[in-house]
Amino acid sequence: MRVGILAAGVGRRLNDETLPPKILLPFGGETLLARHISILRRCGVRRIDLVIGYRAEEIEAEIARIGAGDMVALRRNPDFTEGSILSFLALRDAFTTGEPVVFMDGDVLYDQRLMVRLLNSAESNCFLMDRTTEEGEDPVRLCMRGDKLVDFHKRPQRAYDWWGEWIGFCRFDPEIARKVWAAAERIVADGRREAIYEDAMRDVVVAEPPGTFGTEDITGLPWVEIDFPDDLTKAKREVFPSLLDAPSDEDLPRVASDTAR
Repeated sequence: MRVGILAAGVGRRLNDETLPPKILLPFGGETLLARHISILRRCGVRRIDLVIGYRAEEIEAEIARIGAGDMVALRRNPDFTEGSILSFLALRDAFTTGEPVVFMDGDVLYDQRLMVRLLNSAESNCFLMDRTTEEGEDPVRLCMRGDKLVDFHKRPQRAYDWWGEWIGFCRFDPEIARKVWAAAERIVADGRREAIYEDAMRDVVVAEPPGTFGTEDITGLPWVEIDFPDDLTKAKREVFPSLLDAPSDEDLPRVASDTAR
């Protein structure tokens, strides 16, 4: 199992230049990055591809400080001020080497039970969904017709019955992973360097037969994607105090040792 994490962005919407890169925001004396690595290690993951750009040297220093250099392969995106799809393209190794891959946005504070649910899912291609939704342009919508995923985007274009919010984590089998990365490559080749990486995922979601992608409902478990000042406040006051990061060992998924990297 490979894990790809995006952490290259500037985080302008937080509107506070005194803050570190979002993946280095501290909670309980531990950065988001350190939390990601700790949770993934407990789940048996041994290889993380981490895309960096903005203030990359600070992220490198944190990896050294927590002793994760043997686990984390750094992928640089020098064009991190452009579309997030350019950062996604830096995950080529993770998405094209023939292993299942977990994708994560690096700016999410989350309960370990979310990752357990994703890795334990019977769906080989799976998006984590929260059904507690708020209208607006920012949430990425998992649009369902019955129990089938039919669209995936901030601004969906296909008819659907209901939707839940994607939290920024998903898992793909090797075939779908290669297709998603190839879709991203096509988008950039077409000159759409300002595109968001979700465009590539959507291209594959709508092209594949119904039922190719599943969802896992994590409604009720604490998480927040930290994009805006209010998100950071929520992370500190509501989400972090609610986290349960030590489920019993028998509940933890185990990545097979012969496929771990």
